[in-house]
Amino acid sequence: MDPLSELKQLLPQCLLYDQVRLGSRLAVLLRERADSGVLLREVDSLLRNARRSSEVCALRAARRPEVTYPEALPVAMRREEIVAAIRDHSVVVISGETGSGKTTQIPKMCLEAGLGVRGRIGCTQPRRMAAHSISRRVAEELKVPWGREVGCKIRFSDQTSDATLVKFMTDGILLAEVQGDPNLTEYEMIVVDEAHERSLNIDFLLGHLRQLVERRPDLKLVITSATIDTARFSEAFGNAPIIEVSGRIYPVEVRYRPIDERAEESGDQTYVDAAATAVEDIVTGPRDGDILVFLPGERDIRELRDLLESRGVADLDIVPLFGRLSGSDQQRAFSESSRRKVVLATNIAETSITIPGIRYVVDAGLARLSR
Repeated sequence: MDPLSELKQLLPQCLLYDQVRLGSRLAVLLRERADSGVLLREVDSLLRNARRSSEVCALRAARRPEVTYPEALPVAMRREEIVAAIRDHSVVVISGETGSGKTTQIPKMCLEAGLGVRGRIGCTQPRRMAAHSISRRVAEELKVPWGREVGCKIRFSDQTSDATLVKFMTDGILLAEVQGDPNLTEYEMIVVDEAHERSLNIDFLLGHLRQLVERRPDLKLVITSATIDTARFSEAFGNAPIIEVSGRIYPVEVRYRPIDERAEESGDQTYVDAAATAVEDIVTGPRDGDILVFLPGERDIRELRDLLESRGVADLDIVPLFGRLSGSDQQRAFSESSRRKVVLATNIAETSITIPGIRYVVDAGLARLSR
C-alpha cells in the first residue's frame, strides 16, 4: 500500500486530536497540489505521527478498566437507561438529588458506553477540592492508579497522562482550554456537573458547548445537577432527554442549641464555643460515628481546632477542610482513621463533596458569601 493510502486508512483509527490535526494538514497539501517530492516527505511525516497515534489509541482501548457499580447507590439502578441515552443522544440532562451517586458513577457509565478511547471523557467540577477528591474516588472504584486511566487537572497541578481516559478538572480549566482549542478535540465527551451553581465559568461553558455540539455531532454532552430547571436546559439543547434520579433519604434528628444572647453580647460565648460544646456532647454520648462541623471560614476552623485540643476532648482525629489547603491535607478528610474523626469544614463540604462515615453534623448556621 502506498503511503498516502495508508495514511487515509489510519486517520480514523487515530486519537480525535491527531485525526483533526493530521487530516487538516493533509487536506492543505492536496489542495495546494504540492510538489511530488515535498508531498512525499510531508506524507511520510504525517504517516509516522498517524501510526504513533493509532498505537496510543489501541493501547488506551486495551487498558480500559472493567466497570462495576455500588448497588446501594440510586443512580446505579438506572444504569442501563443512562448508558442507552448516552449512546443514542448527543446531549443528556440528568437531575439527581444529593447522595444519588451521579458525580462518581456517570463518568463510569460513559466508559461503559464505549467512550474515552479516541478522546477523553472530561468531567468538570466548580471547585478544585471536589475535582481532586472525586477523581481519586473514581480511580479507586475502577481499581486503577490515580493519574493514569483516571486523572485530574487543576490550577498549578496536572495529574494526567497519555493513558488518561477520564479527566476531572475545574470548569475554569476547561474554559481556558477552549481558548487554545475551541473545538475541544481532546475530548470525546464532556460532563458538566453541578450546573445549578451557575457561575460565570459554567454559563460561558454552556453557551460555548451549545454551539459546539452543532459543529461537532460526534461530541457527547451530559449536564448534571442536584437542583436544576431540567425543562429549560433540555429546551436550550434541542429538547435533550431528561433523566431524573432520586437520592437516598435517612431519618434525621434535629437539635437546636440557641446561644445565650447576653453571653454572646458580652463575648463570653461565640458560635465557635457553642460548636465546641456540641462536639463534646456528641463525643460523650453512647453512639459512635464521625462528626462534620460547618463553620463560616478558615479562621473559625483554626480557632475551633485549638479550642477542642485545649479542652482535651477524648481521642479525636481533628481534620480541617477548606479550599486553601493542599491536596494531601484535603485528602485526610476522606481517608479512614483509627480514631473518631471530626471534620471542620466550610460550606464547600455541603455543595461539592460527600464525606464518608459522617453520622453527626454540627452547623453554626452561618456561611461566608461574596455579594
